[in-house]
Amino acid sequence: MTTWNLTGTQKHVLICNGSSCMRKEGEEITLAIRDEIANLELDHQIHTSRTRCNGRCKDACVVIVYPEGKWYSATSTEVGRAIIQHHVDRTIQLEEALIYDFVDDEITAVNESSRIEGVTKKQKTNV
Repeated sequence: MTTWNLTGTQKHVLICNGSSCMRKEGEEITLAIRDEIANLELDHQIHTSRTRCNGRCKDACVVIVYPEGKWYSATSTEVGRAIIQHHVDRTIQLEEALIYDFVDDEITAVNESSRIEGVTKKQKTNV
C-alpha cells in the first residue's frame, strides 16, 4: 500500500464507496473525480479517499470536500467532475447537489425541501 506525502495538500475529497453509493455509480464517480483532478493537474493539491458508508444513502453517491466541510450528492460522473471544478472555479454552480455545509462550527442541512431529513442520532439510540 502506498504512503502518500500529503505536504502541500489543500483539499481532501472523501468519496463514499458504501454499498448504496456503489449501486448508484460510486465506482464511476470515484474514477471521474480522480480523472478530473489529474486533468486539472491538481494531484498535489487535492487528495482523495474512498470511504465506507457516510450515512446519507438516499443521497448516493456522497462526496465530501474538506476543509470546507461541504457534503454533496454526486448523482452522475458529470456532477462528480463539477465538484472538483467548483473548488477551482467558484462560478460553477452546485447548489442543487449540496446536502450539508459547515457553517459556524456546525454542519448545517442545505436544500432541505428536496432531501430526506433522516433519523437523528438520539432517535436511533432510543429504538
